[in-house]
Amino acid sequence: MSVIVVGSFITDCIATCKVAPKGGETVRGLSFNTYLGGKGANQAVASIRMGSDTLMLGAVGDDNFGHAFIDCLKNEGFDTNYIVVDKKNPTGTSLVTVEESGQNRIVMTPGANTAYDYNLLKNYENEIKNANCVVTQCETTLDVVVELSRLCKKHNVKYIVNPAPALKLPDEVLDGLFLLTPNENELGIQIAKNPETLDEYIAGAKEMLKKGVKNVIVTLGVNGSLLVNNDGTCHIPSFKVKAVDTLGAGDSFTGSLSAMIDQGYSIIDAMKIATAVAALEVQKPGGIPAMPYKEEVFKFLEKAGK
Repeated sequence: MSVIVVGSFITDCIATCKVAPKGGETVRGLSFNTYLGGKGANQAVASIRMGSDTLMLGAVGDDNFGHAFIDCLKNEGFDTNYIVVDKKNPTGTSLVTVEESGQNRIVMTPGANTAYDYNLLKNYENEIKNANCVVTQCETTLDVVVELSRLCKKHNVKYIVNPAPALKLPDEVLDGLFLLTPNENELGIQIAKNPETLDEYIAGAKEMLKKGVKNVIVTLGVNGSLLVNNDGTCHIPSFKVKAVDTLGAGDSFTGSLSAMIDQGYSIIDAMKIATAVAALEVQKPGGIPAMPYKEEVFKFLEKAGK
């Protein structure tokens, strides 16, 4: 049993401030740090730290950020031979402004992530065939998302897509998809509407079921998450914690959720565990550095009486 994450490597350059600047405005920052992240790398680290054998496929640049990623993933226990080092493009970066409230604003430049295309995936069909879950996002290219759909259908592998940054997925990806994990805005992109209430989220998720998605989990931030499938709906509330930085919260949820599904947990139990992971993740700054370990998560759940 294993998880394969196909996706992005992004170095997050983070400035914290009391309130983010408006257009044309300069504000005084409180601190600045760089962290290794990106939705793909974040989800992969969340998965491996939760105890699943995890493989990461993607591309970095031949630069200091790229070399730092290789070293980081080696330390986490990944086989970095599967990571492409692109000689033409720099490692992806994000410029992030984080307010004291924990809310963030992000400008992401994909860089080398765009070099990872469907032709490279064909080299790893055997690894995909032998995986239990394959996870991706939308920080690489749509061709990768589509090709993974084809390979997962061919080999009957659970395919999990986090449609972020928000991108409308083609019907060929939705048809037969095991799990879609949008937030409220990303769900709205899929259904070309602007859902704002729980009933509207459920209705939007049901539109996805009609297109062939087997399970939809809408992540609702401080309001938890909502599962919708043909068996019904289930709302999992969030834990009440003080957020330091919400960057990577959704990634920690999807990555740990995938690991728990890989390990045989039901989707609802996996959601409860992933909710605890996200609660711990937002209490620390950064993406990868903030991802908790399995022992820490289960101690948190035990203390919370869950």
